[in-house]
Amino acid sequence: MMHIPSSELILNEDGSVYHLNLLPHQVAQTIITVGDPDRVDTIAAYFDTIEFTVHKREFKTTTGSYKGKRLTVISTGIGTDNIDIVLNELDALVNIDLEHRHVKEDHTTLDIIRIGTSGAIQKDIPVDSFLISATAIGLDALLHFYKGEHIQQKEFQEAFINHMNWAKEKSEPYVIQANQTLLEHFSSEEVILGCTATNIGFYAPQGRKLRLETSDDGMNSKLESFRFRESIITNLEMETAGIYGLSALMGHRAISLNAILANRVLKTFSNSPAETTKALIEFALDRIITLEN
Repeated sequence: MMHIPSSELILNEDGSVYHLNLLPHQVAQTIITVGDPDRVDTIAAYFDTIEFTVHKREFKTTTGSYKGKRLTVISTGIGTDNIDIVLNELDALVNIDLEHRHVKEDHTTLDIIRIGTSGAIQKDIPVDSFLISATAIGLDALLHFYKGEHIQQKEFQEAFINHMNWAKEKSEPYVIQANQTLLEHFSSEEVILGCTATNIGFYAPQGRKLRLETSDDGMNSKLESFRFRESIITNLEMETAGIYGLSALMGHRAISLNAILANRVLKTFSNSPAETTKALIEFALDRIITLEN
């Protein structure tokens, strides 16, 4: 078995993984990810029991149980750079023998459910609605640092690049599908199925202007008008494509649930963002408890 050097898999003095500060027994097989550390407490307030809470940097983790199902909720912070840390360290906790530093023979599959907020890029998607990312387009570069061409949707990518007249200076977009089992499990008349664009930033990368000019003034209108077969781009956020890509490569199942708090076309924002997010949490928890690992 290949030995993983300490420079590649960094552990703390207590044997926990470096950034998350977690030990293998502290992670449930079903994991909820959120961006905001404060939202960990919001979700954990629904738990019947809490085993422990660990907080290091932007990564806050609580493991407990809800209606008999053991769950871990963890904050990732914002962006796919953080997703790279969280997904790799969660996978290491369940699929690497940390003491002997080698990959385990038996693979453990995690269910990773993102509960996040997002902005719609289509005018007919109402603020305060729920949206599941059936597909994600990564406008960041994360997946290109891994051998991941075999999980990418190449025709979709090429159509998107041509439509957007995508600049060569920017990383090539990649397209990833949600896990189909989880997609079917969480689908409901209450939610919209969409194609989510995962941006590398919040301001210019999402077409926002404050004091600086954007390199492509027409980016959001081109995102709105893009069509590939039956797919349109529905919303913008900053983590989903990274979660889908790494989960697929590692053999985990992932789904992204979005509370639509803004409509970028209509320039509107939710009057009750906390209530909408809370409603999405409750929707997710009700379906998670019937999910078979």
